[in-house]
Amino acid sequence: MVMAARTAAEFIPDTADLDELAASAQGCKGCDLYLDATQAVFGAGSGAAEMVLVGEQPGDQEDKAGAPFVGPAGRLLDKALLAAGIDRDRLYVTNAVKHFKFTRTERGKRRIHKKPSRTEVVACRPWLIHELMVLQPDVVVLMGATASQSLLGSAFRLTAHRGEELSLPPVEDMDVLDFDPRVTVTVHPSSVLRGPPSERDKAFDALAADLRFAAGLLPQKSR
Repeated sequence: MVMAARTAAEFIPDTADLDELAASAQGCKGCDLYLDATQAVFGAGSGAAEMVLVGEQPGDQEDKAGAPFVGPAGRLLDKALLAAGIDRDRLYVTNAVKHFKFTRTERGKRRIHKKPSRTEVVACRPWLIHELMVLQPDVVVLMGATASQSLLGSAFRLTAHRGEELSLPPVEDMDVLDFDPRVTVTVHPSSVLRGPPSERDKAFDALAADLRFAAGLLPQKSR
């Protein structure tokens, strides 16, 4: 007998209340990441957001704080949004995976980010899909390969499609989406921080340009 893959679907309540969803995420056992993480880190921002930014997973500081994009990558994202002329208070930010995956340093004092597996990304995807169904944004910005492949498929290559307007494909459980947002992709802000110092300004400017492009996809009244 083949066992069905575990997913978060059974832990998601039938509600359109983001606060209820966030509370329910704390009890999610759709994959094993909950065992080591401090807490689930749900999305945050305006419930009326017309643009949603999706990253990979919470980092060390996000895991401790229980909020997305509050660490170094979040601070760089704030700068990039400012450079792009976008008000973060009008956005909703979330991650493809809601629990922090990490390894410890040899002495165990530091937790180092570890990329989520495809199985973990797919297991957590029902949360992201439900967030999008509740929010019904006009534009979705997928930041980084993990977020992009979560919704656009494992074969998707981010670098080949930056600066393009895309659509969500009818993949697996995404056929439940009853709206068609404009989608675009960019790098995750953490990649700018990890890159060579000599290339950092160029990478930052490219991120800001991608965000500016995303803002241009919003309905005229929203800009």
